[in-house]
Amino acid sequence: MAGVETYWPDELFADLDRTGPVPLYYQVSSRLEAAIHSGAIPAGARLENEIAIAQRLGLSRPTVRRAIQELVDKGLLVRRRGIGTQVVQGQVTRQVELTSLYEDLQNTHHSPGTRVLAHETVIATDAVAAGLGVGVGTDVVYLRRQRSTDGVPVAILENYLPPEFGDITTEQLEERGLYQILRARGVTIRIAKQRIGARRAHNDESELLDIDRGGPVLTMDRIAFDSSGRAFEYGHHCYRPDMYSFETTLVAK
Repeated sequence: MAGVETYWPDELFADLDRTGPVPLYYQVSSRLEAAIHSGAIPAGARLENEIAIAQRLGLSRPTVRRAIQELVDKGLLVRRRGIGTQVVQGQVTRQVELTSLYEDLQNTHHSPGTRVLAHETVIATDAVAAGLGVGVGTDVVYLRRQRSTDGVPVAILENYLPPEFGDITTEQLEERGLYQILRARGVTIRIAKQRIGARRAHNDESELLDIDRGGPVLTMDRIAFDSSGRAFEYGHHCYRPDMYSFETTLVAK
């Protein structure tokens, strides 16, 4: 979804106080934020460029740039190469639970999208074999997908599955989350080992996530087990840090 350029009603900024104590950038930012939350400026919409906005409002470009940056920092706007500044539904904050990203996006009223980048049978490396509990050199299913929310790329998902899941189709992966597909096949997802980290983007990740070359990404490695204790998924995922965060609750013992 490339988005449609948005021209907001003139009254949105009709009452800017140009002489009062409240900074102009904050007034512009707060009005835009309210319009996004109310749906007056919908998810997927593109804003005019900073120069055009500054001219329309009679403000300096630095003032407009700071107002926009406030909303970028809050996860309400993203800057996309070749597209401009685009409205999103807000940063995806994910509970560290046994759910898939697809389900989390649906449950928080985002519109998940999937682009399948790879769907093939490969030979298990040492790490994959150890994760899935199979022999080195065993055929396993390899999936690589780009996940988006409201048309904005948010994650690259890499999964390795045991060979019996080789009949999962590309069409299924485009339409549903992986865990939804596995549950429909009778897999009872019981427990997972998970590691969260960060690194720089490499290879094609910057382009796929629409971030600066070599920019930072969040990472998650997961090995998931079914009710029999067998590993059914070994995954490595990376996420845009301005669009995604993990949340967990800590309890003192």
